Amino acid sequence: MTSLITQPQLITSAAADAEQISSVISAARAAAAGPTTSLAAAAEDEVSAAAAALFGGFGQEYQAVLQQAAAFHEQFVATLAAAGNAYAGAEAEAASALGLTGSTAASPVYTAATTAADPPVTAILIMTGSGTATPSLTYLNDVSTRYLSNFTGPLQAVSTPEGLYPFTGVKDLTLDISLARGVTQLDNAINLAISPGGGNIAVLGYSQSAIIASMAMPQLLAQGYLPSQINFTLLGDISNPNGGVFPRFPDLSIPSLGITFGTATPSNDFPTTIWTQEYDGFADFPQYPINLLSDLNALFGIIYVHGTYPTLTAAQLASAITLPQSGAPSMTTYEMIPTPNLPLLDPLRAIPLIGNPLADLVQPDLTYLVNWGYGNPNFGWSTGPANVPTPFGFLPPLSDTTALGPLLISGTQQGVGAFVGDLSAEVPTSLPAMSLPGIANALVTSGPSTLAALPTATSIPSTITGILSGLESANNNIVGGLTTDFTTAYATLLPTADIATAITVSLPSYDFNLFINGITQAVNGDPVGLVNAFGDPIAADVGLTTLAGGFEAISIENALETILTGTPNPGPF
Repeated sequence: MTSLITQPQLITSAAADAEQISSVISAARAAAAGPTTSLAAAAEDEVSAAAAALFGGFGQEYQAVLQQAAAFHEQFVATLAAAGNAYAGAEAEAASALGLTGSTAASPVYTAATTAADPPVTAILIMTGSGTATPSLTYLNDVSTRYLSNFTGPLQAVSTPEGLYPFTGVKDLTLDISLARGVTQLDNAINLAISPGGGNIAVLGYSQSAIIASMAMPQLLAQGYLPSQINFTLLGDISNPNGGVFPRFPDLSIPSLGITFGTATPSNDFPTTIWTQEYDGFADFPQYPINLLSDLNALFGIIYVHGTYPTLTAAQLASAITLPQSGAPSMTTYEMIPTPNLPLLDPLRAIPLIGNPLADLVQPDLTYLVNWGYGNPNFGWSTGPANVPTPFGFLPPLSDTTALGPLLISGTQQGVGAFVGDLSAEVPTSLPAMSLPGIANALVTSGPSTLAALPTATSIPSTITGILSGLESANNNIVGGLTTDFTTAYATLLPTADIATAITVSLPSYDFNLFINGITQAVNGDPVGLVNAFGDPIAADVGLTTLAGGFEAISIENALETILTGTPNPGPF
């Protein structure tokens, strides 16, 4: 008989090496999927469209072949690892039978990698955020390479209204209307791509379109779609259960602005991954909004952080932390991406020379104070279960409050050290040499050397007709510009009035309901209800009026920029 000598550790090492090769190939295949399967036509004629479709078909067939090869490779890796385990087990049994186990350490048991092969999908549907109805090709590539690399399929832009009055224009759709129409458009796109029980797709939503996806999930289940058919990826989700500004203020409705709060992304309807950046005020709003510093930082997070998801670096994505959940059935993964600097200090950092040192001086202590608005001063997000819709509260737990003292002492030391280090890095080690004759020459040569040239006769209209034509053109330009500026300035009064109505009418009504809820809680035997009856309205007022004031300032800034530069505002959110 033939004999076979094996070394299980070499087999398992080979299996691990083969798996690394598979990971590299899969990453390359995912990166090439978009450019090779979604070719844009060179022109709008039929020949260009046919050529693009032909080459796109070749790309899809190539991706299908690669998918089959990847599946075979994964089976090979699993078989190789299983063989190593089998041989290792046989050796262990033989050693035990021969009594040789006393001085021999057990070898580790290797298993096949748990990373699944890239699932091929019929289509990858991608939506964008407020202010941009149709995703651009650049945006499609940016988000697909960062968040959808584990799917193989053609990229498909889904147009949604993405109106957010007054951010996207004083005459634009309100959020409630935009969301309702967006859900219909997403539903239509899904029904065109697959049918209940047949086919599978991936869907990406960002900001407002993440709410659209969240609202569509229960409807898709009711239509008969299976969880295995649709995989959702949500960025900057305003409906993020524990952090999104919508679940933070349940039952709040602001009719004057057309915004209804309360929607929370379902955690167990479809496989979903939610990516959130720390301090993103839309997706990571403070749990205890009575902390004004936290509210202001969240507002600046809306400005400086919320719009950066499509451009995050690989290092930033790799730093993401998977948040814990309650233990209830869930098909959702929650990823928190740390933000290194407080958005509240970004304007200070923009000041040349002294701005960054000053920001680093106050940031350690200010970070603890801002984080206190989320509960634990060490984290810029709520540390409760990520899958549980968590409304705002009155005050953080006492243990979190008492922890602030020692942290502020250490933070002061860190800030002083960072400040000194920044100044040392900015002070030049030596001054440039300059002699007195050189300074004199510089002053002489810097003076005016020539007089401004006078206009020539040829530059002046030579006929009365030319003069009249120039006056007419100037009149039209002046009147048109003044009319546009006046209209823009006047239109700014509308959102101002609506925001004022929200503060003076909707907010007091919400406060009254919060008071009644607290009294009801006390009547049912919980004495904390009395504290909540008076504390919750105060906390809600601080948080919501801070947001309202920020939104009003943004509306005025947008109007001024339009008047002064003619640039329509705002950009995509």
